[in-house]
Amino acid sequence: MNQRERFLNVMNFRPVDRLPMIEWAGWWDKTIQRFISEGVPDMPNKEDIKHEYFGLDRLKQYWIGARGRGYNQLSEDMKKVTDIQSYERLKPYLYDKRKVQAAAEDAAQYKKMHDDGDLVVWITVDGFFWFPRTLFGIEEHLYAFYDEPELMHRMNQDEADYINYVIDEMSKAIQPDFMTFAEDMSYNLGPMLSEEMFDEFLLPYYRQTVPHIEEAGIIPIVDTDGQLEAMIPWLKRAGIRGALPLERKAGVDINRVRKNHPDFLIIGAYDKMVMSVSEQAMREEFERLLPAMRSGGYIPSVDHQTPPEVSLDNYRIYLKLLEEYCIKGAVK
Repeated sequence: MNQRERFLNVMNFRPVDRLPMIEWAGWWDKTIQRFISEGVPDMPNKEDIKHEYFGLDRLKQYWIGARGRGYNQLSEDMKKVTDIQSYERLKPYLYDKRKVQAAAEDAAQYKKMHDDGDLVVWITVDGFFWFPRTLFGIEEHLYAFYDEPELMHRMNQDEADYINYVIDEMSKAIQPDFMTFAEDMSYNLGPMLSEEMFDEFLLPYYRQTVPHIEEAGIIPIVDTDGQLEAMIPWLKRAGIRGALPLERKAGVDINRVRKNHPDFLIIGAYDKMVMSVSEQAMREEFERLLPAMRSGGYIPSVDHQTPPEVSLDNYRIYLKLLEEYCIKGAVK
């Protein structure tokens, strides 16, 4: 099987010869620096190290956020949204269609590789919790649910329209295999918002975008850190089919998730903190994940970026075990 066939089969609970071998998250800069200092060749595109040197499957991400050209040159005061007037002043620097076209043109270069099955393509957009937070600020955003509800809805409606444009334009260039809404709306003890707030401020905009995403043949997934288990039923009501990265240190239990939600797609869940300990600790972590692997709909990967405490030797051990368990855990 080729790389794309494996990915799509797993995400649709179909048999594979082995599970995909990916590291979905970009590495910390200090992790890359350590690997290079210990013998990895320094490549201009650091993502190429994953594929060309370590032999991981090819996964290409296009993060097409709402902040456009010229945004980063603005003053901090200009970037800050506090009310409808400040949002209107900032809006010309958001929802940049030229940015979408540039991504589509770049993706078109990879169409043959993708169509041949040698590449999985992934789109990321700013989600409906994440996006307002980037403009309000973390604390101010949480107050805005109460203090600026009309503005919150206005911002998310504009973002929903932009996401649908992104999906349309990228789909003309290439057939993306999956997408993620960047949200980060949970922390180590659970969601950062209530179900009522989710239903009022996020759900209407998922319902405008998720059907459009699925009509384009793209799998919709949410990227949220922390303990997300209580939120999974909310996501499913919104049409979201899965999540990443399911962080172990936040108490996420992947086998419990699979038991409670047998149709929910998962990427990640491997406890990154064991990678610097020992081969035995790494093997035990794979054993913990093995039942979920064999259930389908799950691709094992580090539950966030590989930390710089992991030596090159230990990372090679991790990759050896990853290959072993991607074969052992495959649904035949």
